[in-house]
Amino acid sequence: MSRRQRKIEILNNGADEYLALDKIISRSLLVADIKRLIEQIAPSDITVLISGESGVGKELFARAIHQLSRRNSGPLVTLNCGAIPEGIFESEIFGHEKGSFTSADRQRQGYFEMADKGTLFLDEIGEMPLAVQVKLLRVLETGAFLRVGGSDELAVDVRIIAATNKDLENEVLRGRFRQDLFYRLKAVHITVPPLRERSEDIPILIEQFARDYAERNQHIVPTFEPKVVEVLQRQIWTGNIRELKNFVESVIALSPSLTITLDDIYRRLPVERSKSNLPMVVTRSVEELDHELLYRTLLELRVDMSVVKNQLQQLIMQRDREVKFGFTGAEEVETYTLDEIEREQIQKALEQHHGNRRSTAQALGIGERTLYRKIKKYGII
Repeated sequence: MSRRQRKIEILNNGADEYLALDKIISRSLLVADIKRLIEQIAPSDITVLISGESGVGKELFARAIHQLSRRNSGPLVTLNCGAIPEGIFESEIFGHEKGSFTSADRQRQGYFEMADKGTLFLDEIGEMPLAVQVKLLRVLETGAFLRVGGSDELAVDVRIIAATNKDLENEVLRGRFRQDLFYRLKAVHITVPPLRERSEDIPILIEQFARDYAERNQHIVPTFEPKVVEVLQRQIWTGNIRELKNFVESVIALSPSLTITLDDIYRRLPVERSKSNLPMVVTRSVEELDHELLYRTLLELRVDMSVVKNQLQQLIMQRDREVKFGFTGAEEVETYTLDEIEREQIQKALEQHHGNRRSTAQALGIGERTLYRKIKKYGII
C-alpha cells in the first residue's frame, strides 16, 4: 500500500463470486439476515451505509456487496477517511491538476477516478471533513466532480459504500456531519452487531482463525480444549472479531504444544489476574452486570460524599463559624435515592463528554444500551 493509504482490489467473477459472502462466518440469525439483505441489494447501484463498532468486519460486508454486484469485474477502492489529513483530503479523493498548489508537480488521479466502473468504499466516513462532505454529496447527485485546480468536470460511474463506527445521527445533531449527506448515504443501512451480541459465533470463528493461521504459516492446525472455547466465549471482546483473531493467533504462535490449554489463554488474556477480571461463568445478562457495576460505583461515591461532608461540617463547627450549606450533614445525604445519584452522575458524564454517548458509556464502565435505557428512564436531554 502506498503512502496515500489507498487499496485497490480487482475482484473476479466465476468461482470466486460468493467468496466474500462465504467468509462472513456466523451462526447468528442477525448476521444471516444481513447476508440475505446483501444478496438482495448487491445487484443494484443503491448507496449503502454500514454501521458497527470497530473490529466487527465492516469491510468484509462491503467486499461481499461488491462481489455480488454487476461491478465485480471493476475495482473495489478503499479509502480510510480517518487516515488522511484534512488539508489534503479533497486532493486525495478528487485528484488535482499540476500546479494547483505548491507541491503539485504533476496531475494526479483521485479515488473517484480510480474507482470508475467499480465501487468506492469510504471507511470511517464520520471522519470526512465538512467541506469535502458538500462536494461528495454533489458527486452522488450528479456523478461529476472537479479536480483540485481544474476547470473541466469529470464524469464517473461509481457505486458508494460507506462505513462508520460513529453514531452519525448524533454527529448530525452536533453539526459535525451533514444531514443531507447522511440521508443520501443511508439509502440502505446495515448495522453489523458486535461480537458480544453474537457469542454463538465465537467457537466457529476460533476454528476458522486457527485453520487460516496454520495455512499461512505451514503449521499443523492446533486443537483447543473444550474449556478454553467456553472461557473465550464468555470473554467480552471490546475489539470484537479483530481482537479475537489477534488473540487466537498470538496464543497459537506462543503455545509450546499443538493443544491450547486454559493455562495458555490465562497467561495472555488482556486482563490482570490480581483484579479478578478473568472470564467466569455468569448467569446474568450483560445489561444486568452493567447495572450492578454502576450501582456499586454510585454507592462508593455516596459513601465518599457522606464522609467528606461530615468532615467539613465538623471542621466548621470546631472553628465556630456559621456557613449556610445546601445540606445539614450526613443525615441529608442518606435521604438521596440511588436514582437521584445515578441520574446526576450520568448527566455530569454526558456533559464532560459533550453528549457523546459512546464515550460516556465507556467512562461510566457500562454498555451503550444500558446508558440509552437510563437516559430515557431519567428523561435526560
